[in-house]
Amino acid sequence: MQVSRHDEVLVIALRGELDFDDAEDMEAVWDTAREAALPVTAVDLSQLAFADSMLLNALLAMHRHHEAMGRSLVLLGPLQPTVSRLLDVTGTSEYFRIASTGPSPHS
Repeated sequence: MQVSRHDEVLVIALRGELDFDDAEDMEAVWDTAREAALPVTAVDLSQLAFADSMLLNALLAMHRHHEAMGRSLVLLGPLQPTVSRLLDVTGTSEYFRIASTGPSPHS
């Protein structure tokens, strides 16, 4: 997990695999996003190969928090198939704005 700031955007880059064992690290990253209070938080999921319900719950909580504060949460892709499937199967992809960071690694 890597956190950086670009102008008024906080970028959180997630890589590899995330599951319940990473919950404490994720909570620390979300705390950073809440404290930064920038207009936009972008979560780069393009290099995330696997995620379970822990990530989904965290993203939904961040989405609700950002909406309540008048801020934007954007997911950056292209999403890897397992992450895309997690959002699709749970019916939660419609809650998020998903933007592409570049060409798909599968094209």
